[in-house]
Amino acid sequence: TYNTAESIELTQEAEEQGVDGLLLVVPYYNKPPQEGMYQHFKAIAGKTSLPCIVYNIMGRTGVNMSDETTIRLSQIENIVGTKEASGDMNQMARIIGGASPGFKVWSGDDDQTFLIMSMGGYGIISVAAHLVGNQIKHMMGLLLEGDVEGAAAEHRRLLPLFKGVFVESNPIPVKHAVNHIGLKVGDPRLPMVPLSETVVGDFEKLLSQYEMDLPVSA
Repeated sequence: TYNTAESIELTQEAEEQGVDGLLLVVPYYNKPPQEGMYQHFKAIAGKTSLPCIVYNIMGRTGVNMSDETTIRLSQIENIVGTKEASGDMNQMARIIGGASPGFKVWSGDDDQTFLIMSMGGYGIISVAAHLVGNQIKHMMGLLLEGDVEGAAAEHRRLLPLFKGVFVESNPIPVKHAVNHIGLKVGDPRLPMVPLSETVVGDFEKLLSQYEMDLPVSA
């Protein structure tokens, strides 16, 4: 949350419930300075034994966590990586090159996974994997095996879907998609609403161009 004390309480509650790790988003709304972000995450990490991944997503929080701050955080033992959705490839490259050994950089955007992994990033914390997870895994495997051309071809093939699942605010489109292919998960909860009728047709046409990985019965 944007409240450090509340975040610590929720973290400790989650640890008591037996979770394996934490994804900690940059504080939203109050837009702290870089030192505030650092102290926020340091305080949370200091109150848990769980591995923590920090999550930088300026489009939702209103503020970007700089590469310098992320690199500082990488020196904290149980802050093990970052989910980077800043969209700034130069920033991501600096984090990959400057972070402590073993610190992992995950892409926060499906359409940037290929590029981030090409620079030494670790992988993706994905939206589209709800639909084509095995195909994304295959693309990543090709890249790790050194088949850059094959991975690039898979990236280009999947790119329209990567873009399509953001035709409206996530998770509205992907939830519509999961419902559409037969796994009835219901409508989004307010303030999210169902996918707009004006885009449903084109979105479902896009979905029909891909084989979904979910083994859903009729």
